[in-house]
Amino acid sequence: MIDTRVTLDGIVGPYDCKWTGWSCLFSLDTSRQVSSGTMEMADSYGYSCVETIHVIDGREGGPDTVIDSGETYVVNEDGERAACAVAVRVRWRGKSPTVTPIPVTPQVRRAARKAKNRKPGRGAGPARAAVICVHWQWVVDEGSGAVAVIKPLDDGHYPIGGREWPWCVVTWECACGYTQDWPDTECLCGLSRDGQPKAPLGTAGVRVSQILRALAPEATSVLIDLTGLARVCAVFAGDSEIDTADDTGPFVTETLGCADEVLRLAMDEADVPQDINASGWEHVSDEKSTALYRITFPTMTNR
Repeated sequence: MIDTRVTLDGIVGPYDCKWTGWSCLFSLDTSRQVSSGTMEMADSYGYSCVETIHVIDGREGGPDTVIDSGETYVVNEDGERAACAVAVRVRWRGKSPTVTPIPVTPQVRRAARKAKNRKPGRGAGPARAAVICVHWQWVVDEGSGAVAVIKPLDDGHYPIGGREWPWCVVTWECACGYTQDWPDTECLCGLSRDGQPKAPLGTAGVRVSQILRALAPEATSVLIDLTGLARVCAVFAGDSEIDTADDTGPFVTETLGCADEVLRLAMDEADVPQDINASGWEHVSDEKSTALYRITFPTMTNR
């Protein structure tokens, strides 16, 4: 079981959940968010192609609760309509709420209206909740059989949607350009999901590291001069300077030129003093330049 984030077909979400390998488990609070998302999809695409989640609230010792969706469908060529609706009765007494699907009748509708108008908080004991899934594509033929009760697991999480639901794991894009699944918190470049640069210059530093490490994987830092046009002055592997000569070192002129161009474009977008501080660039004292900085590259991971 892993902690991750998912969307429903990339349309609603993301939602925090636990992934078991075959289903997504949601806390009650997140189940409420999923409920809102499924209702949003039903409103947009129609109930006939969307299963909706509903969280019903009540209190231990309180009266039974009835809900009614109020949907309708066309029953004949004349356009007459009938209720495409479901109803459930929740008994809040006992160790856990008991949810029973029931036929939609005029009496049930009246009870639903009364329950809707009742002041919240009636009943003794702590607040309770029940979670159900309505399979709207089956309602016309199966009525109350189209309602599935979702029971919480021992840890309080609700398994919503199995393999048939189009859950999509959320991804995050590292500043280096690689895309990772949400549970993978560390990128191969050495940056973490939560440690992404917040400023353009920080992102530029990561991209410079990618350009230089493509030919010199041992590179750990670089000196750049921001006087005039930004440029790379020296590349280091630990305390040792890497030869940057075109004919003797690992780099070619085009490599350093690409790194320089990344820095210059970032400088055009940056709020320089603030971005330099936010990016963690280290000022280096130098007799010839007052704008010499060291960019330390993230430590690459092996996996």
